[in-house]
Amino acid sequence: MRTREQLYDFIRQQEALYVASVDEDGFPNIKAMFVPRRIEKDSIYLSTNTSSLRARQYMKNPKASVYIVQGGEGIMLIGSMEVLQDAESKRSIWRDEDVMYYREGVDDPDYCVFRFTAQKGRRYCAGKSEDFLMAEL
Repeated sequence: MRTREQLYDFIRQQEALYVASVDEDGFPNIKAMFVPRRIEKDSIYLSTNTSSLRARQYMKNPKASVYIVQGGEGIMLIGSMEVLQDAESKRSIWRDEDVMYYREGVDDPDYCVFRFTAQKGRRYCAGKSEDFLMAEL
């Protein structure tokens, strides 16, 4: 990766990304999610259900990975996932159409925010791989 902004532009162009969590037996679990609601600094913000399997796994073990792929290019980010349930975090990414999933609106107890904070990554493109540190982008 050349710059952080190029990485975030690549993420914003996608329809989905894949998140990985670690289950109670230490095995990776992967799930597709909608693209981030917000990206800033080293953090990616996603909307999800508090009652979800992934939320429970991240509350127990915050180790996480995010994978984004388009055509022949793939980027894996490694870091940690926080499950945010405070009103400010929830309001910061809320969209009016979310009420179709969360009937009680932004204050629905089953609505939460994932904040993924990347530490490093690996990019694959055109038969070549490169590792990078977020602090160096």
